[in-house]
Amino acid sequence: MSEDFYRIKRLPPYVIAEVNAMRAAARAGGEDIIDLGMGNPDLPPPEHVIEKLVEVARKPSAHGYSQSKGIPGLRKAQANYYGRRFGVDVDPETEVVVTMGSKEGLASLATAITAPGDVVLAPNPSYPIHTFGFIIAGATIRAVPTTPDEAYFESLERAMAFTVPAPSVLVMGYPSNPTAEVVDLAFYERVVAFAKKHKLWVISDLAYSELYFDGKPTPSILQVPGAKDVAIEFTSLSKTYSMAGWRMGFGVGNKTLIAAMTRVKSYLDYGAFTPIQAAACAALNGPQDIVERNRQLYHKRRDVLVESFARAGWDIPSPRASMFAWAPLPPALAHLGSLEFTKQLLTHAHVAVAPGVGYGENGEGYVRIAMVENEQRLRQAARNVKKYLQSMGVNTPARGAG
Repeated sequence: MSEDFYRIKRLPPYVIAEVNAMRAAARAGGEDIIDLGMGNPDLPPPEHVIEKLVEVARKPSAHGYSQSKGIPGLRKAQANYYGRRFGVDVDPETEVVVTMGSKEGLASLATAITAPGDVVLAPNPSYPIHTFGFIIAGATIRAVPTTPDEAYFESLERAMAFTVPAPSVLVMGYPSNPTAEVVDLAFYERVVAFAKKHKLWVISDLAYSELYFDGKPTPSILQVPGAKDVAIEFTSLSKTYSMAGWRMGFGVGNKTLIAAMTRVKSYLDYGAFTPIQAAACAALNGPQDIVERNRQLYHKRRDVLVESFARAGWDIPSPRASMFAWAPLPPALAHLGSLEFTKQLLTHAHVAVAPGVGYGENGEGYVRIAMVENEQRLRQAARNVKKYLQSMGVNTPARGAG
């Protein structure tokens, strides 16, 4: 009996899990850890969404199997969202599928469209499912940069010219997790044209669509005319409505990709619990003030994080979107590497962040900081960091952080 499982062999140890275990052990030992590691919203969903969940859950008929592709009302609600937010017409019957969070959707799609040996273009660094969803399905990954500049398209051209077999899928995600980079519609126009020229499917992860700052809304790739010929896009209610644990997301776009993913899902699940889907309808169709409120909250946290950490001696670029900051290691401590630095920050500053190497080799030299604690706790984290940096002989500004 073999215990050498093919797919498990293709999965390296999850380095972020190592840090999570250290954090859990520290908290179990009574230490006050300021957790800026996992992108787990600390706010509740809107009250009317919770009320809808409870209302539907009280119905005896609501506890049977649901629909794998999503109840009709929820698919229509998502189509309406695309119409009012992006001006994109979407057919809720053939161009929308409900997923258990965008992570499950990406994995199901990878299973549906990937054959062993296929080559997939995926960003590095990136959210792990962007690569490992396809690796689990048997694909080979060719990395492309996350930075949406001319070098990005040069990398795509080289990949198509020198990879055998030719890549069949391009994965992207903006606002980027972990780097928080953003793109404009012109970028998507070039991507769609490139995909059509080279017969590529495009998978866009738009999980942070509503967490944009400085008054510049993030676009959807589906706004590009003809994008639905080649593209599918994933969105999520996790961050927009503070519903991360509800596991509600969507795939929207190309009919062929939607049908393939729907077929695979029909073998794997019966869909999310019907009351959760009904509550998701309430989120999308109901008052939208929470969207702006959350955006402003993360905007303020961003400013507090950047300002207080700078005064602590750690300069962090100000992210233009998402709930993350992508922070280069303090230069004097760059030799530690992202994993060791993260461990030391947890042990000595009681601040948890995510090591950049956990998002791919090109993430080395960075950590991802999630803005999931309130402003007071962010300032406390900065004070703790300042003490740690001073203990390591790093010169910090004379003025105190916070």
